[in-house]
Amino acid sequence: MQKMLEGKKVILFDFDGTLVDSVGVWNEVDRKLIEELGGKEDQEAVIQEQRDSVLRKFSTVKNPYEEYCGYLGKKYGSSMRPEEIVKLRYQIANEYLTNVIDYKPDTETFLKKLKNAGFTLVIATTTKKTNMDIYRSANKNIMAKAPLEEYFTKIYTREDAKEIKPNPEIYYRVMDELQVTAGECLIFEDSLIGIEAANRAGIQVAAMYDKYSDHERDEINARADYHFDSYGDVLKEVEKEI
Repeated sequence: MQKMLEGKKVILFDFDGTLVDSVGVWNEVDRKLIEELGGKEDQEAVIQEQRDSVLRKFSTVKNPYEEYCGYLGKKYGSSMRPEEIVKLRYQIANEYLTNVIDYKPDTETFLKKLKNAGFTLVIATTTKKTNMDIYRSANKNIMAKAPLEEYFTKIYTREDAKEIKPNPEIYYRVMDELQVTAGECLIFEDSLIGIEAANRAGIQVAAMYDKYSDHERDEINARADYHFDSYGDVLKEVEKEI
C-alpha cells in the first residue's frame, strides 16, 4: 500500500475547520449578524447548514458571500443592502479573527515537521483575503505558534479563483504555478465541498475531523483517501514515513 507522503512534494491545506478551529466561530458571528438584521436563530446547525447551502448554490458567482448576506437580509426582514450586510458581518467578526481563532491542537508541530522535511506547504481557502491578512499579521495565537508567512510558500484566498470549492479551479492553479502533478500533491480538508474539489482535481485528500462536518461524515469518509481525528494522529502516521 502506498504511503501517504510517498512521491509528494506539495502539501495543501484548507484553512477554516482544517488548520484552525473557526467554523463554530463563524456560526456565532452569523448568529449575532442575524440578530442585527432583526431575526433570531439559536440553532447552530441551522445557521451553518443555510450558510453552506447558499455558498454552494452561488459558488460560480463573483461574490458568493455577498449573495449569502443578501439571502440573510431577505430572510430576516432587513432593509440593508447586501454589501452593507457584508461589511457588518466582518465588523462583528474582527474580534474573533484577531483574538479567538487558533490552530487545532498539534497543528504547529505537524507544520514544522513537514517544513523541516522539505515539503512545500500551501494554503488554498475560500476565506477572504482581508481575513487572511488578519491571520497573517494580527492574530496573536497563529503568529506565536507558526506564522503563516514563515511556513507557507503560497496562500490562495477567495479572490484567487473565479469559482469556489467544490469547483477544483484553485487546485489546478496551484499545480500550474508550482509545476507539479496531481500525484505530487496531498490535500488536507475538513468539509465535503473541499473533498469534492480535491476529488475533481485528481489529488489525494486527507479528511481532518471537524465536528461541524458531522452531518456529512459518511460521504466525507467515503470520498477521502485518508481520515484523521486530530493532528496528533497525523503525526503518528508521519513519524512512520519521515
